[in-house]
Amino acid sequence: MGQRGWTRARCQDSGVEPERERLWAELFDQLDLNKDGRIDVNELRVGLAGRGMSSSSVEEQVVRAGDINQDGQLDFGEFTEFLRSQEKRLKLMFRSLDCNNDGKIDVGEIQQSLHNLGVEVTLEQAAKILESMDKDRSMTVDWSEWRDHFLFNPLHNMEEIAQYWKHSVMLDIGELLTVPDEFSEKEKRSGFVWRQLMAGAVAGSVSRTGTAPLDRLKVFLQVHGRSSDKVSVWRGLRAMVKEGGLTALWRGNGINVLKIAPETAIKFLAYEQIKRLMRGSKEGGTLKVHERFVAGSLAGATAQTVIYPMEVLKTRLTLRKTGQYSSVADCAKQILEKEGALAFYKGYLPNLLGIIPYAGIDLAVYEVCVCMNVH
Repeated sequence: MGQRGWTRARCQDSGVEPERERLWAELFDQLDLNKDGRIDVNELRVGLAGRGMSSSSVEEQVVRAGDINQDGQLDFGEFTEFLRSQEKRLKLMFRSLDCNNDGKIDVGEIQQSLHNLGVEVTLEQAAKILESMDKDRSMTVDWSEWRDHFLFNPLHNMEEIAQYWKHSVMLDIGELLTVPDEFSEKEKRSGFVWRQLMAGAVAGSVSRTGTAPLDRLKVFLQVHGRSSDKVSVWRGLRAMVKEGGLTALWRGNGINVLKIAPETAIKFLAYEQIKRLMRGSKEGGTLKVHERFVAGSLAGATAQTVIYPMEVLKTRLTLRKTGQYSSVADCAKQILEKEGALAFYKGYLPNLLGIIPYAGIDLAVYEVCVCMNVH
Protein backbone atom coordinates (compact mmCIF):
# COMPACT_ATOMS: atom_id res chain seq x y z
CA MET A 1 0.00 0.00 0.00
CA GLY A 2 1.39 3.45 -0.94
CA GLN A 3 1.89 6.26 1.53
CA ARG A 4 -1.29 8.10 0.55
CA GLY A 5 -3.25 4.83 0.54
CA TRP A 6 -2.01 4.04 4.06
CA THR A 7 -2.94 7.53 5.23
CA ARG A 8 -6.39 7.21 3.62
CA ALA A 9 -7.00 3.99 5.56
CA ARG A 10 -5.75 5.64 8.76
CA CYS A 11 -8.09 8.57 8.28
CA GLN A 12 -11.08 6.31 7.68
CA ASP A 13 -10.26 4.26 10.79
CA SER A 14 -10.05 7.49 12.80
CA GLY A 15 -13.51 8.61 11.67
CA VAL A 16 -12.29 11.34 9.30
CA GLU A 17 -14.80 12.03 6.55
CA PRO A 18 -13.66 11.03 3.02
CA GLU A 19 -14.40 14.59 1.90
CA ARG A 20 -11.95 15.97 4.46
CA GLU A 21 -9.33 13.48 3.30
CA ARG A 22 -9.81 14.63 -0.30
CA LEU A 23 -9.48 18.27 0.71
CA TRP A 24 -6.30 17.47 2.67
CA ALA A 25 -4.82 15.81 -0.42
CA GLU A 26 -5.71 18.82 -2.59
CA LEU A 27 -4.29 21.21 -0.01
CA PHE A 28 -1.05 19.20 0.20
CA ASP A 29 -0.65 19.34 -3.60
CA GLN A 30 -1.22 23.09 -3.59
CA LEU A 31 1.27 23.70 -0.79
CA ASP A 32 3.90 21.40 -2.33
CA LEU A 33 5.17 24.10 -4.67
CA ASN A 34 8.16 22.19 -6.11
CA LYS A 35 6.15 18.94 -6.36
CA ASP A 36 8.76 16.81 -4.57
CA GLY A 37 6.22 15.17 -2.26
CA ARG A 38 7.28 17.21 0.76
CA ILE A 39 6.43 20.59 2.26
CA ASP A 40 9.08 22.69 3.98
CA VAL A 41 8.69 25.84 6.04
CA ASN A 42 9.10 28.22 3.09
CA GLU A 43 6.55 26.38 0.97
CA LEU A 44 4.11 26.37 3.86
CA ARG A 45 4.66 30.08 4.45
CA VAL A 46 4.15 31.01 0.80
CA GLY A 47 1.23 28.63 0.30
CA LEU A 48 -0.71 29.69 3.39
CA ALA A 49 -0.07 33.38 2.72
CA GLY A 50 -1.49 32.92 -0.76
CA ARG A 51 -4.63 31.37 0.69
CA GLY A 52 -4.98 34.00 3.41
CA MET A 53 -4.54 31.35 6.11
CA SER A 54 -1.18 32.26 7.62
CA SER A 55 -1.10 34.00 10.99
CA SER A 56 1.49 34.85 13.64
CA SER A 57 4.32 33.20 11.66
CA VAL A 58 3.41 29.71 12.91
CA GLU A 59 4.82 27.79 9.93
CA GLU A 60 7.93 26.63 11.80
CA GLN A 61 5.79 25.42 14.70
CA VAL A 62 3.51 23.51 12.32
CA VAL A 63 6.42 21.73 10.63
CA ARG A 64 8.06 20.96 13.96
CA ALA A 65 4.80 19.61 15.40
CA GLY A 66 4.10 17.34 12.44
CA ASP A 67 7.65 16.30 11.48
CA ILE A 68 7.71 12.72 12.79
CA ASN A 69 11.00 11.67 11.15
CA GLN A 70 12.73 14.96 12.03
CA ASP A 71 13.90 15.76 8.49
CA GLY A 72 12.64 19.36 8.60
CA GLN A 73 9.82 18.70 6.13
CA LEU A 74 6.32 17.24 6.06
CA ASP A 75 5.53 14.38 3.71
CA PHE A 76 1.91 13.55 2.92
CA GLY A 77 1.58 11.10 5.80
CA GLU A 78 2.99 13.55 8.34
CA PHE A 79 0.87 16.37 6.91
CA THR A 80 -2.40 14.46 7.23
CA GLU A 81 -1.47 13.08 10.65
CA PHE A 82 -0.87 16.63 11.88
CA LEU A 83 -4.24 17.76 10.51
CA ARG A 84 -6.02 14.76 12.01
CA SER A 85 -4.57 15.44 15.47
CA GLN A 86 -5.16 19.17 15.14
CA GLU A 87 -8.81 18.76 14.20
CA LYS A 88 -9.31 16.38 17.12
CA ARG A 89 -7.93 18.98 19.56
CA LEU A 90 -9.95 21.77 17.96
CA LYS A 91 -13.13 19.69 18.20
CA LEU A 92 -12.65 19.22 21.93
CA MET A 93 -12.09 22.94 22.43
CA PHE A 94 -15.08 23.84 20.24
CA ARG A 95 -17.34 21.58 22.31
CA SER A 96 -16.07 23.11 25.55
CA LEU A 97 -17.02 26.55 24.19
CA ASP A 98 -20.40 25.49 22.81
CA CYS A 99 -22.18 25.53 26.16
CA ASN A 100 -25.73 25.08 24.79
CA ASN A 101 -24.66 22.39 22.27
CA ASP A 102 -26.29 24.13 19.31
CA GLY A 103 -23.23 23.67 17.08
CA LYS A 104 -22.34 27.36 17.18
CA ILE A 105 -20.33 29.72 19.40
CA ASP A 106 -21.78 33.12 20.20
CA VAL A 107 -20.47 36.21 21.97
CA GLY A 108 -21.80 35.16 25.35
CA GLU A 109 -20.10 31.78 25.17
CA ILE A 110 -16.76 33.41 24.34
CA GLN A 111 -17.18 35.79 27.27
CA GLN A 112 -18.10 32.91 29.59
CA SER A 113 -15.15 30.75 28.49
CA LEU A 114 -12.71 33.58 29.25
CA HIS A 115 -14.42 34.16 32.60
CA ASN A 116 -13.84 30.49 33.44
CA LEU A 117 -10.13 31.09 32.80
CA GLY A 118 -10.09 34.09 35.11
CA VAL A 119 -10.27 36.72 32.37
CA GLU A 120 -13.05 39.30 32.27
CA VAL A 121 -13.87 40.94 28.93
CA THR A 122 -16.77 43.13 27.87
CA LEU A 123 -19.34 42.03 25.32
CA GLU A 124 -17.73 44.44 22.86
CA GLN A 125 -14.35 42.77 23.33
CA ALA A 126 -15.90 39.31 22.98
CA ALA A 127 -17.60 40.49 19.78
CA LYS A 128 -14.23 41.63 18.44
CA ILE A 129 -12.84 38.13 19.05
CA LEU A 130 -15.84 36.53 17.36
CA GLU A 131 -15.61 38.81 14.31
CA SER A 132 -12.04 37.63 13.69
CA MET A 133 -13.43 34.11 13.02
CA ASP A 134 -16.92 34.87 11.70
CA LYS A 135 -16.54 34.57 7.91
CA ASP A 136 -20.27 34.59 7.03
CA ARG A 137 -21.05 37.55 9.33
CA SER A 138 -23.75 35.60 11.16
CA MET A 139 -22.48 36.77 14.59
CA THR A 140 -21.84 33.12 15.46
CA VAL A 141 -18.96 30.77 14.70
CA ASP A 142 -19.78 27.25 13.55
CA TRP A 143 -17.43 24.26 13.60
CA SER A 144 -16.10 24.79 10.08
CA GLU A 145 -15.26 28.45 10.75
CA TRP A 146 -13.56 27.53 14.04
CA ARG A 147 -11.63 24.66 12.44
CA ASP A 148 -10.47 26.63 9.41
CA HIS A 149 -9.40 29.59 11.55
CA PHE A 150 -7.15 27.53 13.83
CA LEU A 151 -6.21 24.62 11.53
CA PHE A 152 -2.62 25.78 11.01
CA ASN A 153 -2.12 27.25 14.47
CA PRO A 154 -0.85 24.43 16.76
CA LEU A 155 -2.65 25.43 19.97
CA HIS A 156 -3.35 22.72 22.53
CA ASN A 157 -5.98 23.98 24.98
CA MET A 158 -8.28 26.90 25.80
CA GLU A 159 -5.60 28.61 27.87
CA GLU A 160 -3.45 28.89 24.74
CA ILE A 161 -6.49 30.03 22.72
CA ALA A 162 -7.00 32.83 25.27
CA GLN A 163 -3.34 33.83 24.90
CA TYR A 164 -3.74 33.82 21.10
CA TRP A 165 -6.78 36.08 21.32
CA LYS A 166 -4.93 38.42 23.66
CA HIS A 167 -2.00 38.82 21.25
CA SER A 168 -3.69 38.58 17.84
CA VAL A 169 -6.89 40.53 18.53
CA MET A 170 -4.86 42.96 20.67
CA LEU A 171 -7.16 42.92 23.67
CA ASP A 172 -5.71 44.63 26.72
CA ILE A 173 -6.58 41.83 29.15
CA GLY A 174 -3.13 41.06 30.56
CA GLU A 175 -3.76 42.88 33.85
CA LEU A 176 -7.21 41.35 34.22
CA LEU A 177 -5.91 37.81 34.77
CA THR A 178 -6.95 36.78 38.25
CA VAL A 179 -3.89 34.51 38.59
CA PRO A 180 -0.40 34.79 37.09
CA ASP A 181 -0.53 35.01 33.28
CA GLU A 182 0.03 31.68 31.54
CA PHE A 183 2.47 30.81 28.80
CA SER A 184 1.57 28.89 25.66
CA GLU A 185 3.40 25.78 24.50
CA LYS A 186 4.89 27.84 21.68
CA GLU A 187 6.28 30.39 24.15
CA LYS A 188 7.69 27.61 26.35
CA ARG A 189 9.47 25.88 23.44
CA SER A 190 10.92 29.13 22.08
CA GLY A 191 12.53 30.08 25.39
CA PHE A 192 10.24 33.10 25.71
CA VAL A 193 9.20 31.96 29.19
CA TRP A 194 12.71 32.00 30.62
CA ARG A 195 13.52 35.29 28.92
CA GLN A 196 10.45 36.77 30.58
CA LEU A 197 11.38 35.32 33.96
CA MET A 198 14.95 36.55 33.63
CA ALA A 199 13.77 40.00 32.60
CA GLY A 200 11.49 40.08 35.64
CA ALA A 201 14.35 39.00 37.92
CA VAL A 202 16.67 41.69 36.54
CA ALA A 203 13.98 44.35 36.84
CA GLY A 204 13.24 43.25 40.40
CA SER A 205 16.93 43.32 41.29
CA VAL A 206 17.36 46.86 39.96
CA SER A 207 14.23 48.17 41.67
CA ARG A 208 15.08 46.56 45.02
CA THR A 209 18.63 47.85 44.89
CA GLY A 210 17.36 51.34 44.20
CA THR A 211 14.97 51.28 47.15
CA ALA A 212 17.20 49.23 49.51
CA PRO A 213 18.13 52.19 51.78
CA LEU A 214 14.48 52.97 52.45
CA ASP A 215 13.72 49.28 52.98
CA ARG A 216 16.52 49.00 55.55
CA LEU A 217 15.37 52.22 57.23
CA LYS A 218 11.85 50.78 57.52
CA VAL A 219 13.14 47.62 59.22
CA PHE A 220 15.51 49.69 61.39
CA LEU A 221 12.67 51.91 62.67
CA GLN A 222 10.33 48.94 63.18
CA VAL A 223 12.88 47.18 65.39
CA HIS A 224 14.77 50.03 67.09
CA GLY A 225 12.50 53.04 66.85
CA ARG A 226 10.53 54.36 69.84
CA SER A 227 7.91 57.08 69.95
CA SER A 228 10.10 59.19 72.24
CA ASP A 229 13.03 59.07 69.81
CA LYS A 230 11.32 61.27 67.21
CA VAL A 231 13.59 59.77 64.58
CA SER A 232 12.88 61.22 61.16
CA VAL A 233 13.71 59.57 57.84
CA TRP A 234 16.67 61.87 57.37
CA ARG A 235 18.00 61.31 60.89
CA GLY A 236 17.58 57.55 60.50
CA LEU A 237 19.57 57.53 57.28
CA ARG A 238 22.29 59.70 58.83
CA ALA A 239 22.50 57.37 61.85
CA MET A 240 22.97 54.32 59.62
CA VAL A 241 25.68 56.04 57.55
CA LYS A 242 27.45 57.25 60.70
CA GLU A 243 27.41 53.73 62.17
CA GLY A 244 28.70 51.85 59.10
CA GLY A 245 29.42 54.20 56.24
CA LEU A 246 27.51 54.77 53.02
CA THR A 247 27.45 51.06 52.16
CA ALA A 248 25.49 50.42 55.37
CA LEU A 249 22.42 51.70 53.54
CA TRP A 250 22.51 48.56 51.36
CA ARG A 251 23.04 45.96 54.09
CA GLY A 252 21.08 42.79 53.30
CA ASN A 253 20.40 43.86 49.72
CA GLY A 254 22.76 41.27 48.23
CA ILE A 255 20.83 38.30 49.59
CA ASN A 256 17.58 40.10 48.78
CA VAL A 257 18.59 40.27 45.12
CA LEU A 258 19.94 36.72 45.07
CA LYS A 259 16.62 35.23 46.15
CA ILE A 260 14.58 36.91 43.41
CA ALA A 261 15.56 34.59 40.53
CA PRO A 262 15.16 31.25 42.37
CA GLU A 263 11.89 32.37 43.96
CA THR A 264 10.45 33.35 40.57
CA ALA A 265 11.65 30.18 38.84
CA ILE A 266 10.44 27.85 41.62
CA LYS A 267 7.05 29.54 41.73
CA PHE A 268 6.62 29.21 37.96
CA LEU A 269 7.77 25.58 37.78
CA ALA A 270 5.63 24.58 40.76
CA TYR A 271 2.61 26.38 39.26
CA GLU A 272 2.99 24.49 35.97
CA GLN A 273 3.38 21.10 37.67
CA ILE A 274 0.44 21.64 40.04
CA LYS A 275 -1.79 22.72 37.13
CA ARG A 276 -0.78 19.61 35.21
CA LEU A 277 -1.68 17.37 38.16
CA MET A 278 -5.02 19.13 38.68
CA ARG A 279 -5.87 18.99 34.99
CA GLY A 280 -5.17 15.24 34.89
CA SER A 281 -5.63 13.37 31.63
CA LYS A 282 -8.17 15.78 30.12
CA GLU A 283 -6.86 16.59 26.66
CA GLY A 284 -7.41 20.26 25.92
CA GLY A 285 -8.82 20.62 29.43
CA THR A 286 -8.71 23.89 31.32
CA LEU A 287 -8.80 24.77 34.99
CA LYS A 288 -11.62 26.71 36.54
CA VAL A 289 -10.95 29.98 38.36
CA HIS A 290 -10.92 28.46 41.85
CA GLU A 291 -8.63 25.65 40.69
CA ARG A 292 -6.18 28.17 39.27
CA PHE A 293 -6.23 30.10 42.55
CA VAL A 294 -5.46 26.92 44.47
CA ALA A 295 -2.59 26.12 42.07
CA GLY A 296 -1.23 29.66 42.45
CA SER A 297 -1.39 29.61 46.25
CA LEU A 298 0.27 26.19 46.46
CA ALA A 299 3.01 27.35 44.07
CA GLY A 300 3.58 30.44 46.21
CA ALA A 301 3.75 28.33 49.35
CA THR A 302 6.24 25.98 47.67
CA ALA A 303 8.50 28.85 46.60
CA GLN A 304 8.36 30.43 50.06
CA THR A 305 9.23 27.14 51.74
CA VAL A 306 12.35 26.76 49.60
CA ILE A 307 13.65 30.34 49.82
CA TYR A 308 12.54 31.20 53.36
CA PRO A 309 16.04 30.66 54.87
CA MET A 310 17.27 33.38 52.49
CA GLU A 311 14.55 35.67 53.86
CA VAL A 312 15.85 35.07 57.39
CA LEU A 313 19.40 35.78 56.25
CA LYS A 314 18.28 38.97 54.55
CA THR A 315 16.63 40.22 57.75
CA ARG A 316 19.65 39.36 59.92
CA LEU A 317 22.03 41.06 57.49
CA THR A 318 19.80 44.12 57.29
CA LEU A 319 19.83 44.56 61.08
CA ARG A 320 23.47 43.62 61.69
CA LYS A 321 25.97 45.97 63.25
CA THR A 322 29.25 46.83 61.56
CA GLY A 323 31.60 43.88 61.78
CA GLN A 324 28.99 41.44 63.13
CA TYR A 325 29.08 39.26 59.99
CA SER A 326 31.87 39.17 57.41
CA SER A 327 29.68 37.70 54.65
CA VAL A 328 26.43 35.90 53.90
CA ALA A 329 28.15 32.55 54.51
CA ASP A 330 29.47 33.78 57.86
CA CYS A 331 26.01 34.91 58.86
CA ALA A 332 24.55 31.50 57.98
CA LYS A 333 27.37 29.75 59.84
CA GLN A 334 26.83 31.77 63.03
CA ILE A 335 23.08 31.18 62.98
CA LEU A 336 23.60 27.44 62.50
CA GLU A 337 26.19 27.17 65.27
CA LYS A 338 24.43 29.34 67.85
CA GLU A 339 20.73 28.65 67.15
CA GLY A 340 20.53 25.46 65.10
CA ALA A 341 19.01 24.68 61.73
CA LEU A 342 15.44 25.48 62.82
CA ALA A 343 16.45 29.12 63.22
CA PHE A 344 16.33 29.47 59.43
CA TYR A 345 12.56 28.91 59.61
CA LYS A 346 11.71 31.29 62.45
CA GLY A 347 8.45 33.06 61.60
CA TYR A 348 7.77 30.56 58.80
CA LEU A 349 4.36 29.38 60.02
CA PRO A 350 2.70 32.83 60.20
CA ASN A 351 4.21 33.59 56.80
CA LEU A 352 2.78 30.38 55.32
CA LEU A 353 -0.60 30.87 56.97
CA GLY A 354 -0.74 34.28 55.34
CA ILE A 355 -0.05 32.88 51.85
CA ILE A 356 -2.56 30.01 51.82
CA PRO A 357 -5.79 31.91 52.63
CA TYR A 358 -4.77 34.85 50.43
CA ALA A 359 -6.00 33.15 47.26
CA GLY A 360 -9.23 32.04 48.91
CA ILE A 361 -10.04 35.52 50.18
CA ASP A 362 -9.18 37.02 46.79
CA LEU A 363 -11.44 34.46 45.05
CA ALA A 364 -14.36 35.10 47.41
CA VAL A 365 -14.22 38.87 46.84
CA TYR A 366 -13.83 38.32 43.09
CA GLU A 367 -16.90 36.05 42.90
CA VAL A 368 -19.00 38.50 44.96
CA CYS A 369 -18.07 41.36 42.62
CA VAL A 370 -18.87 39.25 39.54
CA CYS A 371 -22.28 38.29 40.96
CA MET A 372 -23.04 41.94 41.77
CA ASN A 373 -22.17 42.94 38.20
CA VAL A 374 -24.31 40.13 36.76
CA HIS A 375 -27.34 41.06 38.86
